[in-house]
Amino acid sequence: MQVPKSVRKARSSPENERENELITRKTKLSQEIDCEAKSRSKVRMQRETDQKTAESIKRSKMAPQDRVRQRTNRNHWKWKRNKMAQMIEITDFDAPELDVYARLTENQLINRHEPEKGMFIAESPKVIERALDAGYMPVSILTEKQHIEGEGQKILARCGEIPVYTAEFDVLTKLTGFQLTRGMLCAMYRQPLPSVQSVCKGAKRIAVLENVVNPTNVGAIFRSAAALGMDAVLLTTGCSNPLYRRAIRVSMGTVFQVPWTYLGEETKPETVRNPESEEEKEPGTGIERNSEPEEKADSGNWQKQLHELGFHTVAMALKEDSLSIDDPKLMNEDKLAIVLGTEGDGLAPETIAACDDTVCIPMAHGVDSLNVAAASAVAFWQLGRQAHKDNCCNMNSNYQLWE
Repeated sequence: MQVPKSVRKARSSPENERENELITRKTKLSQEIDCEAKSRSKVRMQRETDQKTAESIKRSKMAPQDRVRQRTNRNHWKWKRNKMAQMIEITDFDAPELDVYARLTENQLINRHEPEKGMFIAESPKVIERALDAGYMPVSILTEKQHIEGEGQKILARCGEIPVYTAEFDVLTKLTGFQLTRGMLCAMYRQPLPSVQSVCKGAKRIAVLENVVNPTNVGAIFRSAAALGMDAVLLTTGCSNPLYRRAIRVSMGTVFQVPWTYLGEETKPETVRNPESEEEKEPGTGIERNSEPEEKADSGNWQKQLHELGFHTVAMALKEDSLSIDDPKLMNEDKLAIVLGTEGDGLAPETIAACDDTVCIPMAHGVDSLNVAAASAVAFWQLGRQAHKDNCCNMNSNYQLWE
């Protein structure tokens, strides 16, 4: 029987034998590599699963604010990798996720029974950025979809893995004043208030607000204080809280740049003053009727405290013996406290009596007074520039006056 030529050639060719052996070895090596890769992948997946389980158990034992703090401190790349999982779309204005932004009053946000859980709402990317720079901890964000990859992208990157609620513009416009927020709001935890001594440490010019009840005026005063060289702001307990939404909005976030606190050792700034009109009563602004009597600070006590800290106190008020605001005596004072009173009534008589001097702004055309926010800007410019003469040229780089 004759053997086919192909078989004879295969049997007789040593080159084909070596080639077949090489192919077999390559195939076996490839299979070993694939097996090792699969084994390593399983080990890595198991390790990640165990790590996530351990983190979940650890987080379940944490207080809510600690969980937020842990999430916030994570790296930016990890947030970007998981950012889509954090987005929660809201289609209904009555959704419970919107309560903190739409239905809780300032009293409820402050949470005076558990102050460590107190919150406030920051509006607009610029304001949120200033709050983050000051170290405030974000809880959640509400934003228009267009800002996720737009103006708010930088803010979202800084906030870490917190819930980011998104909605269409027609849903968000139902929120009071949303058109003024530039499409982004952020719920943030409040910080413990510092002492008067720590706020005034190293200060040369400070503002003192007595019972200024309108949050718009409080916000405007803070903006002027930041722009015109005040080192700190002190408030009596009858004042509107600087972290009310409207005050923060009007101040353009300067409430996070100027050190401030309340006067008195056992201050309770959660008291909400009565509104000037029922038209200002709205959810999320803290403007609501207060059934409890308003708490007022003893003027003599805080005046004594300021004197002990070395401040010369001047009351902004109309009196026959008032000094002009440009009086050289005032300009030469090393440490000056400028005391401003409530809208309408101004400073209490006992406050004026306890101050070292009374100061007035010269006016024309028979005008005898200015709005407290306008008066504060004039006083801060005139009385603050001497102490901060060397820094005046740099103020525009530190604070943004107009937007």
